[in-house]
Amino acid sequence: MNAYLLLTLAIAAEVVATTALKASAGFTRPGPSLLVVAGYGLAFWLLGLVVKTVPVGVAYAIWSGAGIVLVTLLAVLFYRQVPDFPALLGMGLIIAGVAVIQLWSNSGGH
Repeated sequence: MNAYLLLTLAIAAEVVATTALKASAGFTRPGPSLLVVAGYGLAFWLLGLVVKTVPVGVAYAIWSGAGIVLVTLLAVLFYRQVPDFPALLGMGLIIAGVAVIQLWSNSGGH
């Protein structure tokens, strides 16, 4: 399977798990807690497959950048945690960094 498709699935699993952390209430609620554990387990298993073909630094840059942005969007939707301008600016810089890696770096493994 394509490594970048696996990376996308890993990111999705990590985003679901991270978003569920708040709902788990410190692992006192079984449903969300199970989602956290299963999501992280799946995410790291998939990331382990990804780094067989994609350089670990590149995979992690994409993973963390996409994760930050997606978790923030879900936090706005589910928890009404709206980031301020400096936070949005920082996320924009993260997105720009991932774009630079993907568009111009020879170390992207693609």
